[in-house]
Amino acid sequence: AGHQLDTLKNIYLTSTSCRGFLSKMGGIKFRTWNRRWFVFDRKRRSLFYYQDKTETKLRGIIYFQSILEVNFDHLQSVKSPEQKTTFIVKTLERPYYLIAPSLEVMRIWIDVISTGSEGAREYET
Repeated sequence: AGHQLDTLKNIYLTSTSCRGFLSKMGGIKFRTWNRRWFVFDRKRRSLFYYQDKTETKLRGIIYFQSILEVNFDHLQSVKSPEQKTTFIVKTLERPYYLIAPSLEVMRIWIDVISTGSEGAREYET
């Protein structure tokens, strides 16, 4: 995807995973933004999010096969403190609104998640 990875401090990539902090908007009741440690795991075909970097308190899992699309929130469908770096992971169950620490990091997360989920759907057909 041609990203300058060596200069990025907010995202950690390997051939099978991607890790970093993203802010996630709370579910139905509490529409507050919470900083969560996200782990994209290509082998387990899931996107996990934790309370913090220690990866001990799992807060949720988004399975690749439930992801419909990933894109920048160009319609500004939610009130975000950082509109320029807000993106949406649409799943069968619900949309996840996320904020990346920078535009470049947002682009990488969108690339990584959409490629992973497309791969998962190809296996099923």
